[in-house]
Amino acid sequence: MTMTDPVADLLTRIRNAAKADIRRVDVPASKLKRKIAELLLENNFIRAIDYIDDGLQGILRIRLRFTPDGKSVIKGLEKISRPGLRVYFGKKDLVKGSRKPGLIVLSTSSGIMTQKEAIEKGLGGEALFRVW
Repeated sequence: MTMTDPVADLLTRIRNAAKADIRRVDVPASKLKRKIAELLLENNFIRAIDYIDDGLQGILRIRLRFTPDGKSVIKGLEKISRPGLRVYFGKKDLVKGSRKPGLIVLSTSSGIMTQKEAIEKGLGGEALFRVW
């Protein structure tokens, strides 16, 4: 069975694990999911990423980051674009900023990047999700 929105599946698995205080999440691997996980790692939302070769598609093992008192660093994940409604931000829209806190991840013509990187490069793109 094919998956309609693999990014939503990745985010749901991470959100559920964070709420249930589970330290790691296994998801089917893809280039897009790996890049999203790398962005979360660079911005200290997750602790580590491991690739497990299973002879097929592969598995990404994402280890979540927790505070010393045992609470998840990820407070929330919100999907912005979805298959039925794509949301795009131009470079002027990104510069205005969002009133909501957190990090927005965009899919641009130069690849997957954060809102801050897109502003620095003067790019706009499809807003995938927001994490805080």
